[in-house]
Amino acid sequence: MATSICARGLQGALVSSFQGTWESSISGDDYHHALMQSVPRFVTVGKPICSPPSMKNVNEGKGLFAPAVVITRNIIGKKRFNQLRGKAIALHSQVITEFCKSIGADAKQRQGLIRLAKKNGERLGFLA
Repeated sequence: MATSICARGLQGALVSSFQGTWESSISGDDYHHALMQSVPRFVTVGKPICSPPSMKNVNEGKGLFAPAVVITRNIIGKKRFNQLRGKAIALHSQVITEFCKSIGADAKQRQGLIRLAKKNGERLGFLA
């Protein structure tokens, strides 16, 4: 048995059509079964929106000292160059640590100064 429901407001009319009887409405287990049939079982995932983090220097090849760094790396080789670079970075971190000890800065401030030194090195081209 089909039933029509009609409601009139102040302006215009709102009409809704209900097909079936109140006894045939979905409830309980029938609702869960119908819901599970309408939901896709497998969801496909597209490519990530942002690229994964990269350890590469965003300012590679840029900066005042980048040409000298690249020439030095080409002359002495990548392996030896990276060893020297690692030693220089470690030495600079020690200097920052000693400076922080002398002025009484805490570990959080020291870490901030080391991060700042890394950013400055990237901008100047030392990490090219």
